[in-house]
Amino acid sequence: MTTAQQLFAEGIREHFAPALRALGFTGWRHSFSLPDEDHWALLGVELAGVDDRAVRYTVNLSLTPKDAWTGRALRPNPNAPTGLEVWHARIGELLPVGGEVWWEVAPGPRWLVAVEDSVAAVRHYGLPELVRRLAAAEGAETYLSPAELEDVNAALLTGAVARIQRAELADRTLVLTGAWSRSDPVAREVLAGAAEGFLSADDERFRRVRCLDTLGRALWTFPAA
Repeated sequence: MTTAQQLFAEGIREHFAPALRALGFTGWRHSFSLPDEDHWALLGVELAGVDDRAVRYTVNLSLTPKDAWTGRALRPNPNAPTGLEVWHARIGELLPVGGEVWWEVAPGPRWLVAVEDSVAAVRHYGLPELVRRLAAAEGAETYLSPAELEDVNAALLTGAVARIQRAELADRTLVLTGAWSRSDPVAREVLAGAAEGFLSADDERFRRVRCLDTLGRALWTFPAA
């Protein structure tokens, strides 16, 4: 019979790690990073209660300036905070449920569900927050308050378009980030309308609106009229 430890190893190797690489992370097994020149933007898989019957694990995220890590090990361990981080969190803190969240892999026909659920948590909550923290550490200016952003997202929801996860100012550009795809014409049309609304405010801090996906890839740019 396949043990929980064997299933967990397979789940990380064949499902979790490839999914994270597709999201832009590098790394393998229990440690992954987002490439950045100035910061270690890291994700770690922390284990607890490991035996043949079940493996429990959670995900930790951290952001550490590289200049604060000079002369130390190759890179920080997101599962072992040192105090040099500018941000560290367990993924449960970022989920709607809040608090501690642990996934359990155990032998049975649905053992992979836990792994898939943890990947979804990283994709929809962990990665966006890590990218947001990274942008903030590098000086990006937030454009909308959480309440204002919710008002805009309520309008997007009526068009069945994914929410704006971040709205930031950089180089006289309003940068909107969300789980959109270049192949989605509805998202482009709705976001073009939102961009027109932002530009109509004649805010001197930006002259164009750029939309990025959650991996930071450029999708569309809407210049001022």
